[in-house]
Amino acid sequence: MAATRIDDKIRRSDALSKARGEAKYVSDYFFDGMLYAMMLRSTEARADIVGITHPVLPEGYYFITADDIPENGVNSLHMIGKDWRCFASGDVKYVGETIGLFVGPSRAVLKSLVENTKVEYAVKEAAVSIDDAIAVKGGAILPEKDNDVMCQLYCQKGREMDDVFKDADMTLSETFETGFQEHVHLETNGAIVTEEGDSYVFYISAQCPFYVRKSVAGLLGLPLDKVIVRQTVTGGAFGGKEHFPDVLAGPLLVAESKIHKPIKLIFDREEDMEFSVKRHPSKVIYKSAIKDGKLIGTKGTIYYNCGAYLSASYVVLQRGVFHANGVYDIPNTYLEGYGMATNTFPSDAFRGFGAPQTLFAIEMHMSHIARRLGIDPADFKKSMFIKKGGETVTNGHVVEEVMLNDMFDNIAKESDYYRKSREYGYGSGRGIGVSFYNHGGAFTGNGEQAIIKAHARLKKSGEKVTIEVGSTEMGQGFQTSLRKIAATVLEIPIEDVDYPNPDTSIVPDSGPTAASRSTMVVGKLIERCAIEMKERWNEGDFSVEKEYEHPEGFPWDQETFRGDAYLGYGWGAAIVELEIDRRTNEVLVKGVWTSHEIGKAIDELIVHGQINGGVIQSLGYASMEKMENKNGHFKQTSMSDYVIPTSMDFPKQYYHIQENPYQFGPFGAKGMGELVFNGVDAAYVDALERAIGKEVYKIPLPPEDIEEALENA
Repeated sequence: MAATRIDDKIRRSDALSKARGEAKYVSDYFFDGMLYAMMLRSTEARADIVGITHPVLPEGYYFITADDIPENGVNSLHMIGKDWRCFASGDVKYVGETIGLFVGPSRAVLKSLVENTKVEYAVKEAAVSIDDAIAVKGGAILPEKDNDVMCQLYCQKGREMDDVFKDADMTLSETFETGFQEHVHLETNGAIVTEEGDSYVFYISAQCPFYVRKSVAGLLGLPLDKVIVRQTVTGGAFGGKEHFPDVLAGPLLVAESKIHKPIKLIFDREEDMEFSVKRHPSKVIYKSAIKDGKLIGTKGTIYYNCGAYLSASYVVLQRGVFHANGVYDIPNTYLEGYGMATNTFPSDAFRGFGAPQTLFAIEMHMSHIARRLGIDPADFKKSMFIKKGGETVTNGHVVEEVMLNDMFDNIAKESDYYRKSREYGYGSGRGIGVSFYNHGGAFTGNGEQAIIKAHARLKKSGEKVTIEVGSTEMGQGFQTSLRKIAATVLEIPIEDVDYPNPDTSIVPDSGPTAASRSTMVVGKLIERCAIEMKERWNEGDFSVEKEYEHPEGFPWDQETFRGDAYLGYGWGAAIVELEIDRRTNEVLVKGVWTSHEIGKAIDELIVHGQINGGVIQSLGYASMEKMENKNGHFKQTSMSDYVIPTSMDFPKQYYHIQENPYQFGPFGAKGMGELVFNGVDAAYVDALERAIGKEVYKIPLPPEDIEEALENA
């Protein structure tokens, strides 16, 4: 077999096993004596628990609650913070909070036990929306505080905003809102716990095995190495399996410590949609100052709905605020972000990790300013592009050449943008829209060097090499890309490189599979390992391990949020063309054109798939994926009432990859999994506004919401 090269187009390493049905997901595992589990969940958004009455348990059945946590343990899951309880105790904070876990040999009996258990509540007034939380005084949701702000941050660039607004000859104030979004990963959440010797072992569908271990060990007061996490083949995640697997693993661990038999917990689809984390809803308020046709300053107030527990919300909010200027060099900016506590299911990671909400808002705001100035939105936006060396909102700098002009020229030509933009009249029923966006690679601020400190290892055995990292394959193609990096450096066939799913008792901690960091950071570590291994190839069997090294010249102050929040950015440009049926408000998308700069594509086939998927997911976010929460309950809880795009909803995409090698990535690669989601929604809404002749300020926009926007305009 020939040596693999980085530019080779190859079949994904997991393609055949998944296509043939040979891949073994967590639901396919079975252990002798295995029991099953079902959760008893809160049906109230905010209430004290007065009492719980369950049927007499048949022999071999158990009911596990917070009372089963030992004295040396704590009833909390250690995510970024420690506020998320494993079991509700004394009160409940959201609909779906885990009160207890029924365990036994028959799922039918477990279902009956759950349905016939009565929880008596003393119900309290709940806050479920951002506006509810803003209106609350006296910390109704967070009694230890005097308000319901769960987290907050501020950053400023340039002059004081009062002085900037005094200089303006025009101002524009607008409010934009985005809703919940469901992950809809193909495989639902699931986990199994068992025991091996004096260790507890999880088989789990998860993005971050080491997160699970850290999160649950404290429940029993265990050393970390006594919890072993083995990632099973994971059928999609999109961020929904970053922290949420902890919520399954915690109750299972407590149950296992009492029962000492293997226990499996698998969600069905409706359960997964009704009782799992979602994208943070947002409310973004911009007030901008314009002088002589230029945007000279913007004040932004950004609210995210965190739900009842913090989880990842603070870092999600950080990324939202740090992307709130988009791709633009706005000379004066003041941004304040607030994570609001509400009695909804906690929000958590989702592809884009907070950036899509503010990128949508700034893109629409820029389009509206352009319209008032009588300038094509593309031209106005181009005049404000940040350049290499430009100052970011955190007073950092952009290190790469920003190639958005070249990228836009490519898709503008392919789409015939300027002709259509001129000819399609405002309100004509046809529209073509444009958006620009970016995404900071890897963890924000000092996360990589001070918190994660990633490690990766290559192990040589004969002529074969094994990759040992904590990073996971979840459908994005990382097992293929990482093997390709190692094989190319070592000049061996990719078939001679193995990359098994992580086992925390074997592999080093490479950090979470999140934040568009896997290829950029872990891929670079494997490249470094492979370079040394190649030099020592004839030494026999050995291993090489490397630790993340932060490059010089990127200062960051975590206390003030000043400095280089990211080492580098991915960049994107999108154009969407559509028509609207004036009778039904149904939208027909005629064309989608995108260009993305991700440094260097490690594998173009994988990148193409990521672009197609991310763009369609973003279009669904803008157009149809409506999820409402009433009194703490999600209204859309099945695939029949929560609509996601299919291949029939949007046309074949044109895609362009702008090469611009990045000095700190393997073979010049950056992250790209989140970037491709971040901005096509705004291009869609820009086109829709032009077609209907009205400005809109929230997404998603299914036909009924378009009708409402027309009536309220």
